[in-house]
Amino acid sequence: MNDKAEVVADTLELLLMNQTALRAALEEVSLWVGQRGSTQVHDSVLTALQTLDQHAEAITSGIERLRS
Repeated sequence: MNDKAEVVADTLELLLMNQTALRAALEEVSLWVGQRGSTQVHDSVLTALQTLDQHAEAITSGIERLRS
């Protein structure tokens, strides 16, 4: 792997870690909101989290391709 690809892969990995942390925080807040009766908000957040999961998989795949 050349230096440029390594920098890109490292940067993407850091962004992915941030995305994962934000996802966890949103899930905690969503659970808290859902427990207080706002199930529609909870369901909307869960739908958004599914999108984050799909994007995380694509980012991980891109990182793996850069590192190979």
